[in-house]
Amino acid sequence: MNTTDPIFFTVGVALCFVSLAILLLSTLGTGKSGIALSRRRPGVIDEPSLLTRAAESAVSFVDRNVSKNARFGTRESLEQAGLRLRQADFILLVCCVGVTTGVVGFILGGIFIGLLFVVLTPFSAMLFLRIMTNRRRAKFDAQLGDTIQMLAGGLRAGHSLLRSVDAVSQEADSPTSEEFARLVNETRLGRDLRDSMLDAARRLKSEDFDWIGQAIEIHREVGGNLAEVLDQVGETIRERSEIKGQVKSLSAEGKLSAYILVALPVGIFLYLSIANPVYTGSFYTSVLGWIMMGFSVILLALGSFWLSRVVKIKF
Repeated sequence: MNTTDPIFFTVGVALCFVSLAILLLSTLGTGKSGIALSRRRPGVIDEPSLLTRAAESAVSFVDRNVSKNARFGTRESLEQAGLRLRQADFILLVCCVGVTTGVVGFILGGIFIGLLFVVLTPFSAMLFLRIMTNRRRAKFDAQLGDTIQMLAGGLRAGHSLLRSVDAVSQEADSPTSEEFARLVNETRLGRDLRDSMLDAARRLKSEDFDWIGQAIEIHREVGGNLAEVLDQVGETIRERSEIKGQVKSLSAEGKLSAYILVALPVGIFLYLSIANPVYTGSFYTSVLGWIMMGFSVILLALGSFWLSRVVKIKF
């Protein structure tokens, strides 16, 4: 075997992992078409494949035995992340990815690396959900200025508040359209609009959107020109957005320095493990080495937490 064989082997394993992930996503997404096959092609019987039936059976098993008591990948967390998946689908997908990464880790580095990959998979999934949720909330906050303008414009045109909210749900971009469509649906089912907006503000952790709900509630009690009030709230929100942008630009250098300082020791250790495994092997073969690695992880975690508090500004 020449020196290029491990590289091709690693690339092949990575491609297998990607193909399995695509297969799982496409399999779990089957059966969710908006138009049934019987309507699209009359007379044709929809016979699911063996792989589809196996996936549906696995999802049903997870839904019956795991999803009811699991706090991982709940419906609320998936909705906040903007993922159109059921909890059972997400749990099954994480399990399949965990098994695959475990096999890949076992082939590449032995049983220890395989178990490490299996353990890290659910934590990576939770980190992924948190990142997607934060991105969705940030995108909603960025669209809030235009949303207020659309609401005020609808009110000036003579529409009711609910009709203006419905117009925003149809014309705005995601995730604003999704959240406002939920407001409209909940209001049509009999829930008060104020309660729905408070729930949306809590779900999105948006203080600015909570202000909009308070302005609407005050207008209901004392009356007045709601469009003008929304314009003033929108101007305040835009000024806050400008301040947030300035703070982010000023703290960007500190955040980049924090990322480099945290990633540097980990990257060097991984590089030495690949380039000179005998040198780093002493950490795994002695008690002192394990103690040093434990203290290193603790100190790295404390340093990461301290740096995150330094560059995170609340206002």
